[in-house]
Amino acid sequence: MFDHDLIKGSFSYNTTTLAYPELSMNHLLTLLNRHSTPAKALTDPAPDDEQLRHILQIAMGGPDHGRIQPYRFITIRGDARHELSNVFAKAVSRRDPDVSDQYLKKQKDKPLRSPLIVVVVASLIESEKIPQIEQMLCAGTVAHNILLASNAMGFGSIWLTGDNAYDSSVFEALGLKSNEKIIGFVYLGSEKIKIPPRLAPDPGDKIFDWKSPVSSTDNK
Repeated sequence: MFDHDLIKGSFSYNTTTLAYPELSMNHLLTLLNRHSTPAKALTDPAPDDEQLRHILQIAMGGPDHGRIQPYRFITIRGDARHELSNVFAKAVSRRDPDVSDQYLKKQKDKPLRSPLIVVVVASLIESEKIPQIEQMLCAGTVAHNILLASNAMGFGSIWLTGDNAYDSSVFEALGLKSNEKIIGFVYLGSEKIKIPPRLAPDPGDKIFDWKSPVSSTDNK
């Protein structure tokens, strides 16, 4: 039984190639119901090593021009979260020596909100055929796929950035190389609370049906 009430409207399928439409409906519901869970609402158990491996394996199936896999993962759990907490505190203090105790504590508490963090790192290469923007997009797709896969496996997750994701001292502490950038911190765990489904977005005003070259006056 599928919860069709979560879908506004109806889906149609390519019946010439689709053998099991009911299975695809299940997959579509999973995609439609994807949601971010606030990091403070995540708790144990987090994905174990085998589950995480499956999540990352699925995540790596995204578009990848040249199949260069321009990314890697750093996993942080257990006591290592407290080490990252100290790294964040030092980074914040370096950026703002006059930081308030309240803000400093808020930054230090961030890594402690969930039992597992996966740092998605873009590992960029010089290539005439594959611009670095495409490599960044590939790494971003991988981060998004982690969210999809973890939700499909029953875990909560959220992709976060913030100033610490762009701080050179955080890069250094995490062992990033000069060609690497942090795409995001993906927090994972089990949901403490049930997250209500989002309303299905309406793509109508995002679609432009192009038919011929657009003049410069049309863009004003």
